[in-house]
Amino acid sequence: MESGERPRAAVIVTGSELLTGSITDRNGPWLARELGELGFEVAHVLLVGDRPDDLDAALRFAVNSGCVLVVTSGGLGPTADDLTAQIVASFAGVELVLDEDLREHIAGILRGWATRTGFGGPALDEANRKQAMVPRGATALLPVGTAPGLVVPRPGGPLVVVLPGPPRELQGMWPAALEAPPFRELLAGVPAATSLSLRFFGLPESEIASTLREFDSEMDLSGVEVTTCLRRSELEVDLRPKPGAAVLAAELHGALAARHARHLVSDDGSTTDELLARALLERGWTVATGESCTGGMLASRLVDRPGSSAYVAGGVVAYSNTAKTQLLGVPAEMIEEHGAVSPEVARALADGARERFGADVGVGITGVAGPDGGTEAKPVGYVCFCVTTGDGLVLARDPRLPGGRSDVRERSTDLGMHLLLQAAAPRRAE
Repeated sequence: MESGERPRAAVIVTGSELLTGSITDRNGPWLARELGELGFEVAHVLLVGDRPDDLDAALRFAVNSGCVLVVTSGGLGPTADDLTAQIVASFAGVELVLDEDLREHIAGILRGWATRTGFGGPALDEANRKQAMVPRGATALLPVGTAPGLVVPRPGGPLVVVLPGPPRELQGMWPAALEAPPFRELLAGVPAATSLSLRFFGLPESEIASTLREFDSEMDLSGVEVTTCLRRSELEVDLRPKPGAAVLAAELHGALAARHARHLVSDDGSTTDELLARALLERGWTVATGESCTGGMLASRLVDRPGSSAYVAGGVVAYSNTAKTQLLGVPAEMIEEHGAVSPEVARALADGARERFGADVGVGITGVAGPDGGTEAKPVGYVCFCVTTGDGLVLARDPRLPGGRSDVRERSTDLGMHLLLQAAAPRRAE
């Protein structure tokens, strides 16, 4: 590792089901974030099937890429295709040995399961023994489920941390992995992460790119790594200074925030969801939803956060015109005159939800999600929003959102959250 560079790490996620599309990988992104926060430069996130040669090739690729740390997930179960421990042992140049204490620990976990299911006997004993085979010299990590983890030093590097595949087990084992002596020793030489974050709404990546080109002509930005990611309609901008460039990163952070202040959501990485929850709690407000095209997605987003019962009063999915009228009091004549997708109906949905639940703020959403149902006047993607409060605030929008049906519904949910934030934290409104 050259001076001024961060140590490189790789994540290898195993499982043929990930390559067939049967399930989506959740471990790679989670581990990449964790390693980045520890100060590593995550050079690669690799997906490989349950094939020994492919896993061995991925490990050797990480070596050739200069990685000092490799974290793997999956392949620690009792079946024949769970070969990660065996392949990592071979990679480290050591043999597998039976860890009797670990075998007994796993056996204790399995006894209750065997009693409940009746699947005890030789097959279970053999599975137990297989999972207790550990590369010589490795540190075993006690199971969160039934599969232990491993921290395996390799002469000349890299250090290999082997974790189970189920995300709950992997995340539950992570603190123990960090405390394993070989990992602690490696972390002692890793510079602390000092990333700065910005979040924008309604700002395209091209604007950030243009601003960075302008700033780069005035100052040397090579000491700061800038990454952008569009997620939930928000543009996340992360600035990671190389050692010695913390002041430059702080100056760039402030300059970007000032240049694009109109679209700034937060300058500390806080999400819209966090900011909205905080604002509602600070004001002692409750919120109610009246949703049509989003089908409850906004209410689901609001209650995703623990403690949301303190500020979410309730919600109604009023998809049909009859539901809009009977459940939220939208006048039938209003729907007849303006159509179910109209600013007027969105306002009535917001008021109806607020009144029905006795909430301080209500939000109404109605639109044409597609792929059918659009007209020249109200094409697919046309969505009407309204947020109203008990003290008379009204925020209304009726944009045409791009994309297919799922895109329109997801972007509608995003915009609904931002309108609620503007109502609850008016200092952020423009």
